[in-house]
Amino acid sequence: MKPILTLGLLVCLLTGNLLANDQKHPNIVVFLADDQGWGDVSHNGNTNLHTPNIDSLVKEGVRFNHFYVGAVCAPTRAAFLTGRYHARTGTTGVSKGEERFNSDEFTVAQAFKAAGYATGAFGKWHNGTQYPNHPNAKGFDEYYGFTSGHWGHYFSPMLDHNGTFVKGEGYITDDLTSKAIAFIDQQVKRDKPFFTYLPYCTPHSPMQVPDEYWDRFSDKKLKMHHRDPEKEQSDHLRAALAMCENVDWNVGRVLKKLNQLGIEDETIVLYFSDNGPNGFRWNGDMKGKKGSLDEGGVRSPFVIRWTGHIPAGRQVNQVAGAIDLLPTLTDLAGIKRPEPKPIDGVSLKPLIMGDANSWPNRMIFSSLRQRVSVRTDQYRLSEKGQLYDMTQDPGQRKDIAGERPEVTQKLKQAVKDWKKSVWPQGYPKDSRPFLIGYGGAKSTQLPARDAISHGEIKRSSRHPNCSFFYNWTSPQDSITWDAEVVQAGTYEAILYYTCPTADIGSTVELSFKDSHLTGKITEAHDPPLVGAEQDRAQRSESLVKDFQPLVLGNIQLPKGTDELTLRALEIPGKQVMDFRLLILNRID
Repeated sequence: MKPILTLGLLVCLLTGNLLANDQKHPNIVVFLADDQGWGDVSHNGNTNLHTPNIDSLVKEGVRFNHFYVGAVCAPTRAAFLTGRYHARTGTTGVSKGEERFNSDEFTVAQAFKAAGYATGAFGKWHNGTQYPNHPNAKGFDEYYGFTSGHWGHYFSPMLDHNGTFVKGEGYITDDLTSKAIAFIDQQVKRDKPFFTYLPYCTPHSPMQVPDEYWDRFSDKKLKMHHRDPEKEQSDHLRAALAMCENVDWNVGRVLKKLNQLGIEDETIVLYFSDNGPNGFRWNGDMKGKKGSLDEGGVRSPFVIRWTGHIPAGRQVNQVAGAIDLLPTLTDLAGIKRPEPKPIDGVSLKPLIMGDANSWPNRMIFSSLRQRVSVRTDQYRLSEKGQLYDMTQDPGQRKDIAGERPEVTQKLKQAVKDWKKSVWPQGYPKDSRPFLIGYGGAKSTQLPARDAISHGEIKRSSRHPNCSFFYNWTSPQDSITWDAEVVQAGTYEAILYYTCPTADIGSTVELSFKDSHLTGKITEAHDPPLVGAEQDRAQRSESLVKDFQPLVLGNIQLPKGTDELTLRALEIPGKQVMDFRLLILNRID
């Protein structure tokens, strides 16, 4: 009996250890704001607004005072998700496919999913729409939001739920948060660790926010202003502050839920933004805003909290960045990091815990297309070769390149070496096609954003992300996508369109290589443009409409690369249709 008892005890001990190890893996909640500057939180000194929930993370966690992200949206997301400088990943811009990282990039969600976590993303993805770049293909079991770079309407818009379009429920930031809370609640009931990513789409334009928040700012006397106050646009600024307070309220909803579930001390929470402010407003006297590689364009608030596990109220002054979050989170969570490519980031755990006795003087590189700036703990070398001592001149007012030639030369050489490292063959031209049927994907979305119009067809905005095509009046006009069919087969083609009664009857053709499919617009659908009535400031994005799906039919798509073309064969009225989206569903 003794050996049997010993074996039984050993099994229990081993099982207990496995369970204990499982329980040690913390949950993760990542908040990512969109176009919120370093100065758009009250804990950084802005008295124009109040962000008590984000501020509570600072009191209860660790704040990084010099944390750097991309100058625009998609690059930051690529850096966070992969732990690599976005320039290495294939992400070069924000639209028309340039927002995609390469198909073989490995994400933080894939790492946590491999470790047994439930993974969910709720918000603006902005790193590709088609597989293998859709969030469901990059490690997220659950996705709810939109994959584009911006959305044209924030009140009950059309959204993507795991590749299927659904209608949102209310104001978008509130809706995204509600879905994330439901996901968290579900995983706690399943006793499963979770990785929850909340990439909000505000305060990115269009400047829409519920009355409750707008009313706080519409007539408020603002005490703090941009370093060049004459550049401020009052309505835009006030709407942005109102949207930031709404974001803070939603952060508070999640924090309250974690507390109610009793998992506050089992959950790592972090908060940051994707670039500098999207307008001229107070930002700590920093130079630059969104799109700039100066301090104000790439410095973000960043705080991380793990109650009972990391110091409360600690501040870190060494430079760090979005590239560091993948290795930091995997390190803190104690999970493996099986990425197939070397990463640029490092674990910030020693800085978080106060154990970094010999932390190196790092260089953080910021780039936008071929422009590059580099930041150390003391200096910033601008894209134009100007040198600033950021400890003495945080507003970048005095170029000291002539006074510190040795530092200037060292940083210029570092930039040169970095460019060679990330672009060994020179700066690449993005010629990647849009993939159809990749990895057995059942559905492929091809929005107007990713297409090229020919002839007299017009785009509804100079910003492609949430645009549609109109003024399609001639058989010589066409819409094309540079496409690669990865999985040959039969696909059902669905168009999202609008068309007034007087113009129904056009025959359209979809073609790829030698395959052709024709169909006719037989049903009128002519909804109004919406969005303007909710705007708090003038927009540059497209207004939106309720586009209706039309099943065009089935088309046999052979494997290969070519133009996928949509054209009209007959136009009995004045126009064919307004076009928003093509969906290809593989049916065999």
